[in-house]
Amino acid sequence: MIDLMLGTEADFRELCARAAERGIRVLLDGVFNHTGSNSVYFNAEGFYPGPGAAQSQSSPYFDWYSFHPWPEDYDAWWGIRTLPAVNENSPSYGRFIIDGENSVVRRWLRAGASGWRLDVADELPDEFIARLRTAMEETKPDSVLIAEVWEDGSNKIAYSQRRKYLLGSEAHGLMNYPFRTAALAFLQGGDGADFRESMETLRENYPPPAFYSAMNFLGTHDTPRILSVLGAEKPPSSKEDRAVFFLSPEERATGLALLRAAAVLLYAFPGSPMLYYGDEAGMEGWEDPFNRRTYPWGKKDAALRDLYLCLGRLRRARKSLQRGDIRYLFAAGHGLVFSRNLEDEATTAVLNVGADPLALEIPWNAIQAQDALTGQSFAAVGGVLKLELPPRTAMLLI
Repeated sequence: MIDLMLGTEADFRELCARAAERGIRVLLDGVFNHTGSNSVYFNAEGFYPGPGAAQSQSSPYFDWYSFHPWPEDYDAWWGIRTLPAVNENSPSYGRFIIDGENSVVRRWLRAGASGWRLDVADELPDEFIARLRTAMEETKPDSVLIAEVWEDGSNKIAYSQRRKYLLGSEAHGLMNYPFRTAALAFLQGGDGADFRESMETLRENYPPPAFYSAMNFLGTHDTPRILSVLGAEKPPSSKEDRAVFFLSPEERATGLALLRAAAVLLYAFPGSPMLYYGDEAGMEGWEDPFNRRTYPWGKKDAALRDLYLCLGRLRRARKSLQRGDIRYLFAAGHGLVFSRNLEDEATTAVLNVGADPLALEIPWNAIQAQDALTGQSFAAVGGVLKLELPPRTAMLLI
């Protein structure tokens, strides 16, 4: 059911239909490990007229939860009592979410959704995820399942169990937190060689379809705003201070320069770039709820937004950015250069995230190169392109 504050199911169907006309697919966020304590299923405060699991052991939702004893104590996600954990092995819960003809997963795919993003996949049994994938394929064969996993998902051990996310019967791909971790380390003073090593290890471990369709990002609703992370010289130590903290003009200038380079990295790297709303507008904020403020309508950073629009157009237009393989041409210190290649097309990302200029020489098999972001051209001599990158800048050469 959709909260009437947001619209109706008919509105949702229209949203998906209109998005499809524009080549856009809608994925839904599936939070299947826990509910709210005041949901109709648990109903701890008696907000709903029907008995929830917290009110009566005869509730149809009672076996969805694990009480010890009822009703005072129960399993909760990470011990947060407002988020009671569900028992995914409950037959009635399985029918409600997956197996029933009108289950949650099936119903919203039929309504127009094109897939699901699984919240906290580590908390879900492998068998539950596999059944969910099967239901999706039966209902909409071209739907996609992306799982939230914060580490390398190929060898993840969660709750003493080696997980099977990428063995073919569960997720199509994973949220690429390892990419974010490596990118932030590089952007904040790390070595480009370490970024390459981290990503090449991931490429070795993941099946090619999973690596080349990974959900890459710089920030999410669970992380501080990327601009704040890149700009702040010293993050405030207390939550009270973080609630009211904004970057100084100097910090913001530094953060924006690094964010522009980070955006090039995000859109040029193999995988599917995911943009957290407001990052393209220059929003700031630390952890939840400070990273979830309303969109700055009328106050967005126009230049930053234009860069993201440009990157999106290039990603859409250039097949090498969509499906090309990756070849590293330079990775050391504050510099990183890699090319994406497909058939006769190549696109090369060049980054200097340091505070000083960086001179680079990279092999180039054409007589010139052009920065697709600025239109600036560079001549290649003897198959070598000599570049002088200003501090904290990036190019996308074609």
